[in-house]
Amino acid sequence: MAVRKTYLALIGAALMLGGCSFSSEALWPTLAGSDSDTENSAVAASEPMGSDAATSYDAAQSTQPLTGVSQTGTFVGSRVENMQQELNRLKSALNQHNNELQQLRGQTVSHSQAYHGTVAAISARLQVGTTPGNPVLVQQWNTAQSELDRVNDDIAALNSLANKVAADSTLSTFLLESVRSAYQVSGAVDEDHRQLALLEDETNRTTVLIDRLLNEISESLSRQTSYVSTERANLNALALAVKNGEIFGDSLSKRVFQSQAAPAPSSQRMASTSDRPLVVIRFDSASVKYEQALYNAVNRVLERRPQASFDVVAVTPNRGTPAQVALNSNKSKRNAQAVLRSLADMGMPGSRVRASDATSASVSANEVHVFVR
Repeated sequence: MAVRKTYLALIGAALMLGGCSFSSEALWPTLAGSDSDTENSAVAASEPMGSDAATSYDAAQSTQPLTGVSQTGTFVGSRVENMQQELNRLKSALNQHNNELQQLRGQTVSHSQAYHGTVAAISARLQVGTTPGNPVLVQQWNTAQSELDRVNDDIAALNSLANKVAADSTLSTFLLESVRSAYQVSGAVDEDHRQLALLEDETNRTTVLIDRLLNEISESLSRQTSYVSTERANLNALALAVKNGEIFGDSLSKRVFQSQAAPAPSSQRMASTSDRPLVVIRFDSASVKYEQALYNAVNRVLERRPQASFDVVAVTPNRGTPAQVALNSNKSKRNAQAVLRSLADMGMPGSRVRASDATSASVSANEVHVFVR
């Protein structure tokens, strides 16, 4: 009995000493820091900060090829292998198109800087006064026009890139539907469904990245198109200044644009979101051609009311289980984003369009309603 108490006392003392050692390490961490902590801090300090770094990291992680799919010998397993190859090709194309976008952005910045440098040189010479039609300034003006044309060429390259990414979006939608339909094929084993779930998650992530890339390209196109249009007018005004040998100021097109963008008085507004929609787009199939009808309707409104603004509402059927309603809501929001991109591509300023979503028991499929406000 005495021996047992002695062993218990020794074990208890050992546990207390071990606990004291652990507590002291937790309460008194080393101030010098380990080598690995120092290296991690150095790496973190050298990495770029901001949303661009986070976006690049997400893109790099999500466009890596999907691996780890094992062969099961079933028909569904063979389909999984084929769809995995298609997904990896899609990821590779997405990564390439993202790199093209970053390269085009850098190229546009370089061309724009060269253009503004030349314009600044002309303006500085005109500011102090010079002879009318100075041949040196005429040559510089021609150079500025060529540099602005390069920016316009970048817009054409962006349009081409947008078409490529739109094709990626179509392929990702088809691939996602193929993965989901494979669940219904008989003769599959549990491993097949596990791999299908993994493939579905990766395809969903890739689809989100494609949508983000499309939105970025659409915003860049809208911004650069407006920029080139404004600078064309400024360059025309600068040509008149070079001809007369004195500077007049910015182009009046800026005032015209600001006047058109000003909100109309509330008593003159055509409609509100509670009225009948201008356009109803029913997304009851995989491919819906709506751009021409949307353009015609919006164009007619702008002819009568140049200051009109629009609401784009994603309408979801209020039917089925909560999970089905949530899934349809996500699809409807993506459809509304596509309509917003179409309006931006048509030249509609982002300040004139407002997006929202709603559910309705009177619709049987996802719809997008466009209202005038």
